[in-house]
Amino acid sequence: MANSPSIVPQSAANRDVYIVLEDFGGRLGRAWSETAEEDSNRATLLRHLIEGHYIRPARIVAFNTTEGWSRDVTADIADELRRRFVEFEDVAPSMLEFLERAVKH
Repeated sequence: MANSPSIVPQSAANRDVYIVLEDFGGRLGRAWSETAEEDSNRATLLRHLIEGHYIRPARIVAFNTTEGWSRDVTADIADELRRRFVEFEDVAPSMLEFLERAVKH
């Protein structure tokens, strides 16, 4: 019997994936942001937060299906952004709000 090809994309086979839960407020509530596979890495996530690609990020989750883990990395990401803050020329207001909210959690 021939082996079937994997349904897991090779580019995501063994890497950490980051997704963002956004708070759209009011009746819209919260929803996971749509993210292209190639944009689901940590470096791109950080850049998108700095540039304001997210309206109101509420939580960030990382997972790795090959290693079998997932966890809330909101505080880790906020800490990294705070450490690197001096490197940024301009930051989006949404990122500053995210850093404020992340301190409270």
